[in-house]
Amino acid sequence: MENLLFTAEEAGVRIDKFLSNAVPDISRSYIQKLIDNGAVTVNGKNIKSNYKTSSGDLIAMYLPEPEILDIQPEDISLDILYEDNDILVVNKPKGMVVHPSPGHYSHTLVNAVLFHCRDNLSGINGILRPGIVHRIDKDTTGSLLICKNDASHRKLAAQLKEHNITRKYHAIVHGNLKEDTGTIDAPIGRHPTERKKMSINAPHGRSAVTHYRVLERFGNFTYTECELETGRTHQIRVHMAGIHHPIVGDTVYGPAKCPFKLEGQTLHAKTLGIIHPTTGKYMEFDAPLPEYFLELLNKLR
Repeated sequence: MENLLFTAEEAGVRIDKFLSNAVPDISRSYIQKLIDNGAVTVNGKNIKSNYKTSSGDLIAMYLPEPEILDIQPEDISLDILYEDNDILVVNKPKGMVVHPSPGHYSHTLVNAVLFHCRDNLSGINGILRPGIVHRIDKDTTGSLLICKNDASHRKLAAQLKEHNITRKYHAIVHGNLKEDTGTIDAPIGRHPTERKKMSINAPHGRSAVTHYRVLERFGNFTYTECELETGRTHQIRVHMAGIHHPIVGDTVYGPAKCPFKLEGQTLHAKTLGIIHPTTGKYMEFDAPLPEYFLELLNKLR
């Protein structure tokens, strides 16, 4: 177990926010779990995630020893957009879960990446998410970044935190968007009653900003590009539903019955842009639209 010690210099900062800034390699949700499990103390006492610091607080965080990885590599074909010694960018297919979770311990992207990269993956995100810097939903397709070493992971996680990674998605939404461009600035948090959903009306929502522009209009449907400024869970799906233009095929945040035969929402992570962790040069990757998406566009045209 590793023991990390900090002294608060500023008063009035939530303890989970303070620690996520102090240790950017660890997610805020994981820090909250540590707090709930009594692994964080302030001045020798257990606290809750909403505790606010006082100047001079002595904060101790106990990190458990990393577990032995028991997720098995699987020989699953990957659509590789780019690869070098530091990073791997893949085009994730529809229906593939990114990392193992209860009910999905095999056939995930992580299982495939473990086989492809062997021992060359960062370990910052633990045994279930090796190399994973960001996620996309099971039924969302497109560009996904994987890190092969901890140094690259730290640099790219910092870019993500500072909103310096370009993430442009293509989506087909219900209705005719009136404005050619727009910005949705609405905090997102866990839905107050439906715990598997996110909501813009959550009591403790976190800042979330999505920019959109119209690519093509089809009367009752609009082909749209959405660019993430932040990266909250289900952000584009929740934001577009929040302005009454849910994504076609999204039966969680949109109509319960889809007007087309689809398996999941028409949402595709098309463009991913990063500053390379070693060369320092800006690189951009483009994932071509999947067949089902193109077929629907042609049908609407």
